[in-house]
Amino acid sequence: MTQQQPGRPAGTDDGAAQVTTGPESTPAAADTATPELVIISGMSGAGRSTAAKCLEDLGWFVVDNLPPALIPTMVELGARSQGNVARIAVVVDVRGRRFFDNLRESLAELDARQVKRRFVFLESSDDALVRRFESVRRPHPLQGDGRIVDGIAAERELLRELRGDADLVIDTSGLNVHQLRAKMDAQFAGEEEPELRATVMSFGFKYGLPVDADLVVDMRFLPNPHWVPELRPFTGLNEEVAGYVFSQPGAKEFLDRYTELLHMIAAGYRREGKRYVTVAVGCTGGKHRSVAMSEKLAKRLVADGVETVVVHRDMGRE
Repeated sequence: MTQQQPGRPAGTDDGAAQVTTGPESTPAAADTATPELVIISGMSGAGRSTAAKCLEDLGWFVVDNLPPALIPTMVELGARSQGNVARIAVVVDVRGRRFFDNLRESLAELDARQVKRRFVFLESSDDALVRRFESVRRPHPLQGDGRIVDGIAAERELLRELRGDADLVIDTSGLNVHQLRAKMDAQFAGEEEPELRATVMSFGFKYGLPVDADLVVDMRFLPNPHWVPELRPFTGLNEEVAGYVFSQPGAKEFLDRYTELLHMIAAGYRREGKRYVTVAVGCTGGKHRSVAMSEKLAKRLVADGVETVVVHRDMGRE
């Protein structure tokens, strides 16, 4: 079994290939049923082992550092397990970089066999990754004779296309182990997989764009409640602040039209098999306008049948 060391940050990963099984496996409907598959990849130090351990605890059969060329074989073995292995998660990373050329071929083979699969990519900022590697006093797998930042840059370039293909991108820069596990639980703990899951995230442009956003919209076209003295101390969760925001010209029209646009995009995502989307709503500080709009937008998505989580990334930073 994979052991998570106490006090380890969300982004430290073990180096040896391992096969782990969860406490239980959900029986398949038939002995030859094809297992459900999750592929976990991402930056070294971003939390791949933690994500894999979470799936293991949820009953998934987990294979760490599996060469991509062997993924179809692993799925085939699961199909022959008489229902004992119904869900498989594999971790693919730069430790097996010589096999990365085989990954797309394996994915194409899985698609041809209509294997239900999801691709999770774990992301993190350079600063967070450097701190994590320094805290455990381990070199980056790709740094060679250079610095940690050199290894991070090389890996980020190597994984650029994989990140673009991911169904779910999780930025762990500000997450600890428990918060990352909570995010994985929220996505994979349910008995039935919803058609589409959305995260609506408010943020402040002055703190930078969310790296895991699929869609970004800017609320700075609306007057800022920060300049209204009686509203400045409050956030967009306050009724008076929200009322002020939506009383401004264009606010309600934007909400209506963007909801219609998201309805069209969501339908396309479903057709393409994309199950996760992060909608980032920004304003200057992430305290008033973006928060109020995110709350309203999330309610519209829920009413449209989309399972939605609201995250206010920068609220409280001022």
